[in-house]
Amino acid sequence: MGSAWRRAKIALGLNMCVYVPASADEEDSAERISDASLLPPAMSMTPTPSSAGLRLSKSVSRSSKKTCAICLTSMKRGNGHAIFTAECSHSFHFHCITSNVKHGSQICPVCRAKWKEIPFEGPNLDPTPRRARINPVDWHQHNDLMTIIRRLPPPRLDSNQTTTTLPQASEPGVFNDDESLDHQPVPAERSSPNGNAAADNNPVRTLEIKTYPEVSAVPRSKSYDNFTVLVHLKAAVANSGQNLQRNISNPPLSSHTPRAPVDLVTVLDISGSMAGTKLALLKRAMGFVIQNLGSSDRLSVIAFSSTARRLFPLRRMTDAGRQQALQAVNSLVANGGTNIAEGLRKGAKVMEDRKERNPVSSIILLSDGQDTYTVNGSIGNQPQPNYQLLLPLSMHGSQNTGFQIPVHSFGFGTDHDASSMHTISEISGGTFSFIETESVIQDAFAQCIGGLLSVVVQELQVGVECMHPSLRLGSLKAGSYPSRVMGDGRTGSIDVGDLYADEERDFLVSVNVPAELSGIKTSLMKVRCVYKDPLTKEMVKMESEEVRVERPETAGQEVISIEVDRQRNRLQAAEAMAQARAAAEQGDLGGAVSVLESCRKALSETVSAKSYDRLCVALDAELKEMQERMASRHVYEASGRAYILSGLSSHSWQRATARGDSTDGSSLVQAYQTPSMAEMLTRSQATLLGSPSAQRLIRPVWSFTSQTKPR
Repeated sequence: MGSAWRRAKIALGLNMCVYVPASADEEDSAERISDASLLPPAMSMTPTPSSAGLRLSKSVSRSSKKTCAICLTSMKRGNGHAIFTAECSHSFHFHCITSNVKHGSQICPVCRAKWKEIPFEGPNLDPTPRRARINPVDWHQHNDLMTIIRRLPPPRLDSNQTTTTLPQASEPGVFNDDESLDHQPVPAERSSPNGNAAADNNPVRTLEIKTYPEVSAVPRSKSYDNFTVLVHLKAAVANSGQNLQRNISNPPLSSHTPRAPVDLVTVLDISGSMAGTKLALLKRAMGFVIQNLGSSDRLSVIAFSSTARRLFPLRRMTDAGRQQALQAVNSLVANGGTNIAEGLRKGAKVMEDRKERNPVSSIILLSDGQDTYTVNGSIGNQPQPNYQLLLPLSMHGSQNTGFQIPVHSFGFGTDHDASSMHTISEISGGTFSFIETESVIQDAFAQCIGGLLSVVVQELQVGVECMHPSLRLGSLKAGSYPSRVMGDGRTGSIDVGDLYADEERDFLVSVNVPAELSGIKTSLMKVRCVYKDPLTKEMVKMESEEVRVERPETAGQEVISIEVDRQRNRLQAAEAMAQARAAAEQGDLGGAVSVLESCRKALSETVSAKSYDRLCVALDAELKEMQERMASRHVYEASGRAYILSGLSSHSWQRATARGDSTDGSSLVQAYQTPSMAEMLTRSQATLLGSPSAQRLIRPVWSFTSQTKPR
């Protein structure tokens, strides 16, 4: 034990942490060193049983009388920091004041005197990628661990303290230096010559359409003003699941079966608050993403703090591409402020300027803070910040063509701006996930890429047309998907976009049903779908059978469709969440809790609830947890807002998001998780089996009660 702790102290003393695969005879000690590597910097540690063996040095723990007015930490000479004394006699850390001057300030932060001479920072001293040595990774034998070598920032009191500036490698004016695509022929078994995915003799069913009227029979003499029909869509099942289950250490999922290759840009926050544990976990999560992309997939990484830079252009994830990507990610150092807008601007530029395009494109954004460069927080009765400014105009979704490049945003910890991250994802057509527990970041990324690597339908548009001459459409309830009813009220459409393998979408269409004096049946509507096959790039058209209801002379027992009732409950719960959030933002937490309680009571009286429908049970559990996260203003600010917004994002897009530690498959809130997502999540969790302590070491950054953590 003593030897293990001594090795851990040496690692920390050298300001270096290493993740290494353990040999059979050193498994125990290597695991403990791995534990030490996940600890945050010394000054931010809270004494816990796992950290009791480490003692802070006296020079670090004892506060100095002389402090830097910018970062509020000691300026005692001999601590390894250069000191700058201005002409007004006030002193600062050199790296702090150069960062201040870099952003246009030439005034003393203490006395406000205007300086005639300003400090100038020379060439950046950050470790270059070539200095960060990566051990060769054997993906087949050591799929459960990734070697990471990183430098820890110096101990400090304020996690937001600037340590260095981003190394500014020269970047081209136009990002058209993406690596050429690997053009491979589409395998014959995946092609569809006639494009008719609904043909019975076609073994691959790309999309399935089902319709459910709220009741199957309506008396002839009776008319409905808002008769509901459920339109249910389900994409084809992926073929890769069986392979993944058989051998969890196989090469990337993409190599097992033909699928649409992906262009992925990750926009990563490396501001000062990411230093220590957060950055280490982010590197590990990115290692998992890199490992699970195929050779036809391309990746580019944008790192941002006060400024943003592209680490490398879109590059195919071949063996050489993975090695370069790992080197670049592992060389990252946390420092500076949080400029989300600049990070997204460069991420969008990578997508816009590329010479070639893979069929699937997406951006992943992760941040643990609030943008302090583009939008300002609201004060008092001032209006809410315009978060739309964070997203380049080219990334805003079009009402006519749907969303092209979604931004899937991840709020890391309890200090991120959930409202801004949710707005970014909502505008672009992506999802917002709340990573409350630090160690869940890799699982959250895994769930996301599990979907992105299984796209089977693109540019999906759903059309609804009334059949009976007297029918008119009332409304299309489609969540966040753009929908419209034409002027004549006879037709309507919904822009759905991409579907992952085995993913489902449910839309409620209301129509008026007139009294029928003669016929025994009334034709209501027909559903048509048009989409692009991402592999064949062919446009596919298909349609449902006509939706009809029987018209008996006398009314029998009315049986409500449980499928329709289930989706009504989902929409009602989502509306209650939105209303509760609005009340909470106005400071009325009591009213917000009351809204959620009323919704729970209403749901309990429905047909699906009385049938113990799984979705209805999950909705009730979710609403209950939201009530608990509104116990006080402090709890709501810390986790309630982000939890509700990630829930709203999930329900409005009908797509799985991470909430707290809810990527766990046993969680009730994973109603939209596809098999491909679940399998990638299983792969992620399997990579941690070599170091079980990594799972128990990092605790939730916020616990809103002293009771057992919800789900």
